[in-house]
Parts: sequence; structure tokens; C-alpha cells
Amino acid sequence: MDNGALVGPAEGIARIKTRMRWLPLLMSLLSVGAVLCPAQTPSPGNKYMWIDKNGERHYGDAVPADASQSDTRVLNSQGIEVQHQGAGKDAQQQSEQSRREQELAQRQQHDHFLLVTYASTKDIERLRDERLDQMDSQIRAAGSYVDTLDSRLKGFQTQAMNFKPYSTSVNARHMPDGLAEDLVRAVKESHSQHVALDARVAAERDARDQFNADIARYKELTTRRDQG
Repeated sequence: MDNGALVGPAEGIARIKTRMRWLPLLMSLLSVGAVLCPAQTPSPGNKYMWIDKNGERHYGDAVPADASQSDTRVLNSQGIEVQHQGAGKDAQQQSEQSRREQELAQRQQHDHFLLVTYASTKDIERLRDERLDQMDSQIRAAGSYVDTLDSRLKGFQTQAMNFKPYSTSVNARHMPDGLAEDLVRAVKESHSQHVALDARVAAERDARDQFNADIARYKELTTRRDQG
């Protein structure tokens, strides 16, 4: 209801859909904010270290213009490297190099995790089966709840057909406010739970793929270790 006026189901549903259309934009803005504010970026307190054409290292608050194409590293106040710019590389090349280095570090970290966590592939398979069984049980429960909500919504929709503006009868009355509100709430809850159920199904699929990838990678790492 707005300003004391009664809201019909069609208008209520339209408003819900309008608000939903803003969600992707809001999430995009939040994602952009995360990208624009990375955890490690050069700041006024950082120092620069660059290597000249003779291979000598230099330190300073800024990189001289004649050394802009040199191999440059940005250090924080503790002397820890927070950014690396390869010699003669443009911004796109530097970004690509940084991405590859990050992916390599993450892969190495995950490889180490696999080797120190599991004694055999059986351990990973056992954990996979337990996790997937748990997720499958949650999906079944969520699916049952969604079926209940859909059945309730269908009941409200059937009742609504007896009233204006859905009924074609000239004697049809306007829909009661209570039914209109129940219908709007049912539509909103049904949509919300369908989205949640889809997310659970996607999460189970991703978990299955990740476990299977971990099993394959573990076999590769242990085979290489045993042969070495």
C-alpha cells in the first residue's frame, strides 16, 4: 500500500519485479567497487625500486622519467613488494603477467593443501561423497518447500480468478485486500525460494566438479612425487 491506497496483485507484482531489476545493477556496482579498491595498491607511503640498464638497483619516492620502462617494484613501508611492473611492458602486459603470477601462486598453494591434507584419493572421494550427500539432502528439503509454496500460490491464483480484474463475470466483486496481499507475498516468496534452490543446485554441481578436479590433480601430483 502507498499513501493509504490499496495495491492490487498485478501492481504489487509489478513493483516487486521492478525492484528485482535493480539487484543485478547493485551487485555490479559492488563488484566494481571491489575492483577499484584492491587490497594492495601503491600509496603515498610506498617506495619504488627500479633496475637501470646496467642492472643496478635504485630506490626513491618516484621513478625517473628516463627509467619508466625499467623493471620496477613498488615496496610498502615495511619493504614488502606490493606491485611489480616488468621492464618494457605496457599496462595490459603488466596486468596479464600479474594475473598469471597470481594464478600460479594460487595453484601452488592448492597443490600444497592437497598433499598435506589427504593421504590418498580415497580420502578425497570419501569427503566428496559425504559433502554431496549433505547438499543433496538440503536440495530435496528446499525442493519440497518450493513445491508447497507453489501449491499455495496456485490456490491464491485460483481464488483471484473469481474477482475483478481477472473474472469476466459482470457481477464479479473487486478482489479483497487480504487476498491481494496474500497473492503478492506468495509470488515474492515463491520467487525467492526458487532462486535459492537454483543456487543450491549450482553449488552442488560446482562442488562435484571441484572434488573431481582435486582427485585428478592429487593423482598427478602423487604420481610425479613417487616417480621423482
